[in-house]
Amino acid sequence: MDLQDQLKNLFPEHQFEEKPAEKTSDIWLQEEPLLCKYEKRKGKPTTIIDGYNGATKDFKLLAKQIKSQLSVGGSFKDDTIIIQGDYRDQIMEILKNKGFNVKRVGG
Repeated sequence: MDLQDQLKNLFPEHQFEEKPAEKTSDIWLQEEPLLCKYEKRKGKPTTIIDGYNGATKDFKLLAKQIKSQLSVGGSFKDDTIIIQGDYRDQIMEILKNKGFNVKRVGG
């Protein structure tokens, strides 16, 4: 029994508002796969996501969501997302759950 059910039991005459269903994704999905690759830059591991041909603001939003879900640092430069560390498997899983096709490049 969740909190909403408990409140309905305590206050049966009160009319509770139902929240509208949230959109699953507001990012444009493309047919071609995103490329997820691993590189070492200045001796440190980085994961790079490339190959998005939609709007730049959507790709920036995707970068922000990935960074916050993994709790890591990163940046967005030249239409690529750069994530600090080797998180290829986790990033590929996140992107697949969002509906993207993902291709692992290199290793």
